Formats: sequence, structure tokens, C-alpha cells
Amino acid sequence: MASDLNKTLSQTYIGLQLWVLIVIGLAVVFLVILGISLWLSFRKKSRKANDMLPVRQAPYIPEEIKEISIDQVSANNGGLNTLNDKFSDRDSEKVLFNVDNGDESGQSGSFNHVEKDVKGSQPGEEGGTGEVSTYRPSSHPLTAPSPLSGLPEFSHLGWGHWFTLRDLHLATNRFSKDNVIGDGGYGVVYRGNLINGTPVAVKKLLNNPGQADKDFRVEVEAIGHVRHKNLVRLLGYCIEGTQRMLVYEYVNNGNLEQWLRGDMCHKGYLTWEARIKILLGTAKALAYLHEAIEPKVVHRDIKSSNILIDDNFDAKISDFGLAKLLGDGKSYITTRVMGTFGYVAPEYANSGLLNEKSDVYSFGVVLLEAITGRYPVDYGRPQPEPTIKDIAQWSSFDMTLLCGELTGEYG
Repeated sequence: MASDLNKTLSQTYIGLQLWVLIVIGLAVVFLVILGISLWLSFRKKSRKANDMLPVRQAPYIPEEIKEISIDQVSANNGGLNTLNDKFSDRDSEKVLFNVDNGDESGQSGSFNHVEKDVKGSQPGEEGGTGEVSTYRPSSHPLTAPSPLSGLPEFSHLGWGHWFTLRDLHLATNRFSKDNVIGDGGYGVVYRGNLINGTPVAVKKLLNNPGQADKDFRVEVEAIGHVRHKNLVRLLGYCIEGTQRMLVYEYVNNGNLEQWLRGDMCHKGYLTWEARIKILLGTAKALAYLHEAIEPKVVHRDIKSSNILIDDNFDAKISDFGLAKLLGDGKSYITTRVMGTFGYVAPEYANSGLLNEKSDVYSFGVVLLEAITGRYPVDYGRPQPEPTIKDIAQWSSFDMTLLCGELTGEYG
């Protein structure tokens, strides 16, 4: 019997013995069953992930990241959260910016006005050639209603909302290159929309070992607990694995540098009133950072490209990646010199001693930049032409140095 079975299994078919063919057949059946099982399991998990949001858990917070409580800051500052300023936005009823008419009528001297009025809340529609459109902005409280209604709250951290990596993947279309609105040595900034439709700017820090945590901590400590209408608002954050991201409100009207000589020039030019409003807003924000909160916040990188502009032409200081805290009665701190060439205070550059006066110097450069339209440093200029630094040292101001657009208003 055994010999007959051995004889049968030893028979050759298509060049192989029968027992070899049986083993191969069983192996193929096993692999097919295994493949089908894995495919069904993967499909089930994918369907479940698409049908429901992931379960949220309290994120892991690195020990070295200091937690700042909004309640503590509010208690320490009392009524200092509001800065009274006699130069109120509501005192102005003048033109904010002029827009060149792009029609084919050839009327190059015509333009559209956007005027500010005291009452009302919504912008008017753009008029035709020579017509005036007005908007009536509402008051701008320091703490606006949260745009994150309907999203889970993790305010006990003092940093706003916690977002999962999947939340921000969905918001930015998986961090698409088409959504990139800025990049630098710190990382990349993406435009996105949250699940409730709120537009946001997602700052994804570079994934360098240790550096991402440090940059995250610096920025959160500097702006995580502050609220002011002239500071870009931190809405939340993401800490997941090695990923460190900050979620800010999205300001969609460009920055001061773009309006002076960049991508926003096609919309027109900033009038004198618009520039003054932007500069006053920036000054208010710096006064708040330097005087109204404890510890003080020194921004360290005040420049025209870091001053965002909203639809009402209010300034919003952004990018706190280089900020330092100045507390405990200290008049200065010693730190490595950082900032943007042309805006850095010479005293700080020479000594490494940093205090709020460094921001004031940088703001002075921005002020002259807004008035003259010149670059802080321009190696391509004709030699007789004065630099911003030269202008700052003069005892009187020559009106011919106004940027070209303003000479028409005050020529």
C-alpha cells in the first residue's frame, strides 16, 4: 500500500514529481487566502477612518515646554489688556488706499476710493470709474469671538486648540505645494481651511531633532497667551510624534512690504492715511508687548514683511520665531544677535544686549520705509541717493523723499 502511494507520488507530470506539484498547489492556495485576508482587513480600516474622525487624546507635551495659563496672565495684568490711545481708528474718515482703474477707457487719472466711515460694519461694493465705495468698520475688540466654534477645546493648556495631524492634513490638502504661502529657515507656512470653514495659516516647523521643540517653545511662550487686535492670533497647535505645528489666523491682504513694492502693488497704492493707520497699529502692538504684559516680549524681527494687513487695513505683527521674554525686572538680556539685516539695532548688533529698544529701532526703520518706499539696504541705488539710515540722521525731512505715489497727494 505504502509502496503504491510512493510510486504514485513519484510519477512525473510536466517535468515535476506529483508530490512537488501538490506542495506548490497548497502554498499557492495559502498565499491567496492570506492576501485576501490582508486586503479585507486594510479596506475595513480605511473605511472606518474615512467615516469618522480619529479619537482625540491629550497630546504629549515635552517637559521643557513651559505652559502659560491665560488665567494667570489675565490676573497679573488686570486692566492692562486694553490700551487707550487718543489716536483712535474711529477718528479717521479719510481714504485708505487708491486703486488704479484697469478699464480700457484710457482714463489714467481716475481711481477708486475706499473710504472709512464711523458707523456700520460691512465693506461696500467697488464702484466704477470715479465712484466712491465706503465701508463702515465695526469696533475691533482685543478679544474677538473664537472662529473655532464646533472644534474640540483644550484651553487648559493656555495655547488654544489642539489639532491632530489628520486635521491639518485635511485643512491643507495634505500640505500641498499649491497651499504654500511662505517659507524660511524655520519651516513652511501653508494656507488651509478647518473643518468648520475657518481659513488658517499653518506653520510647519522644520523637523530637526531638538530644534523643532525649541522653536515651538519660543513661539508659544511669546504669543500663546497674548490677545491684541494688532497681533496675529495663535489659534492652536499640533504636537504629534516629531511634528510641531502652529495654527494662526489667516490674514489675506498681504503684508506691508508687498503693498510698498511687491505682489499687492497691482491693487493700487497705500495712501498717507493708510500708512499712518498701519504704523499706528504696529506701534500699539509693540507698546502692548513691551509695557502691558509680564514678562515683556521682545519680537527681535520687526520688518515690513512681518507686518500683515487685513481687509480693514489694520496691521498685525506676525512671526514670533525669534522672540525673547524679558522679565524679573531685567533691563536687558544677553543673547546671540538675530534678526534681518537693515532692521537690527546697531547697539544690539555690537554688544548682544537685547531689550525692547531694539524693537523700537526696527520700527523706526519700518516707519521711514513706509514713508519713502525705499529698501532699508539697497546696494543697487545710485551713490548720491540717501539711504534710510542717512535720512534718519538728518535734522529735517525733505518732502521730495516721499515715495512716488505720495508726492501726488502732498506735492
